[in-house]
Amino acid sequence: MPAFGAQGKICYTLAMSKKEFNKDAQKNSGIQKGLSDSALLDTVQQRTLTYFTDFAHPACGMARERSNVVSGYGYDLDCVTTGGTGFGIMALIAGTARGWISREDTLAQITKIVDFLETADKHHGAFPHFLDGNTGKTIPFSPKDDGGDLVETSFLIAGLLTARQYFSGQPDAAGLCAKINAIWEDVEWDWYTQNDSGKLYWHWSPNHGWDMNLPIEGWNECLITHVLAQASPTHPVSEDVYKQSWTQGKDFKNGQSYDGITLPLGPAHGGPLFLSHYSFMGLDPKKLTDDHTDYFEQNRHHALINRAHCIKNPHGYKGYGEECWGLTASDDHNGYAAHAPDNDTGVISPTAALSSMPYTPKESMQALRHFYEDKGDKIFGKHGFVDGFNETENWYADSHLAIDQGPIVVMIENHRSGLLWDLFMSCPEIGPALDRLDFKSAPRAASKLSAPSPKF
Repeated sequence: MPAFGAQGKICYTLAMSKKEFNKDAQKNSGIQKGLSDSALLDTVQQRTLTYFTDFAHPACGMARERSNVVSGYGYDLDCVTTGGTGFGIMALIAGTARGWISREDTLAQITKIVDFLETADKHHGAFPHFLDGNTGKTIPFSPKDDGGDLVETSFLIAGLLTARQYFSGQPDAAGLCAKINAIWEDVEWDWYTQNDSGKLYWHWSPNHGWDMNLPIEGWNECLITHVLAQASPTHPVSEDVYKQSWTQGKDFKNGQSYDGITLPLGPAHGGPLFLSHYSFMGLDPKKLTDDHTDYFEQNRHHALINRAHCIKNPHGYKGYGEECWGLTASDDHNGYAAHAPDNDTGVISPTAALSSMPYTPKESMQALRHFYEDKGDKIFGKHGFVDGFNETENWYADSHLAIDQGPIVVMIENHRSGLLWDLFMSCPEIGPALDRLDFKSAPRAASKLSAPSPKF
């Protein structure tokens, strides 16, 4: 993908970004050892949340794709991410419910985001992966990925619906909720079946049509896309699409044992850990079962297999162990990679273990203490933990990514209170959709945190 402007300018921006970040990281790390578990979780959530408040794009309020500019990627700090913004909206709600952000500020920021989305580029209702935060125009993710991205759109819609539920019934948020409904109802999920082909497709481009031709088949991070396609009040797809594509994917069924842990679904060794995070920011796996698996156990086993690999450490990487684990997609000393047991380059991504907190609370807290207390001076900066580090290579990222920071805040909150699960699962469209897809679900008890009483 061609870079914006002169190559020299991009390289200069990257160099400045590294210098400024490292200075701020040292200045703002503020490591306090011996914090209680609750205080440590507060500290990490609050610091990470600043990525979506202080570092939000000033013109539109959306989440920037990353905190640094990388030569050759083809975008700069005006590039905002649709999926990462969906995660960020959930993070904002968690921060508001805990009193770290005022309700008024959160309402204003989400309203700003929604107003921007109303006029931003859409392709049959679906947003592109990236947008220009000033203009709302599509920034291509790759040469042919310059149109609608249904998966990133589903992450965004899940965040918006969660916000709708949080502000539901509050008079000063009625306009926002109506606008969210309009965006939700405008997504043409049925269009993305290529005229009832029997499958749901990831991309469509106004310039390249269906050339990418990527069906959304399981197992991966896209369960939420199929659920929302089924739940749409205006453009739903047949439940046969789910059964003919998602559950027939080559990586859907597994059943093998890795280090003595059975994995019902997914690729060999489970794949990167974000597969157990992205769809389950709102979908509650504790109350989700079907004939294929118990989804909480699926995600728990995935995390434990990932951790067991790091403990076994077959490649002998420095630093790996019981308290230092977690392989997922993140920045890498060689660029960017989807790290997993079968693609292990020595990079630990803090988001992997931390976003697994609901599934492996003891093991994830052990990793969190190690990351914060033992490594914090190197990896805990002004917007929380950096994207990755490799002790073998003595490499520590200077970057944060929205799609990695958001799950840290949200999944820790789901571990602590179940707030985001409660809100999303309370959507009246979701229960009937899960029923049609043969999921067995039950309502959760009320979360320990709830929407504050508005002050008018």
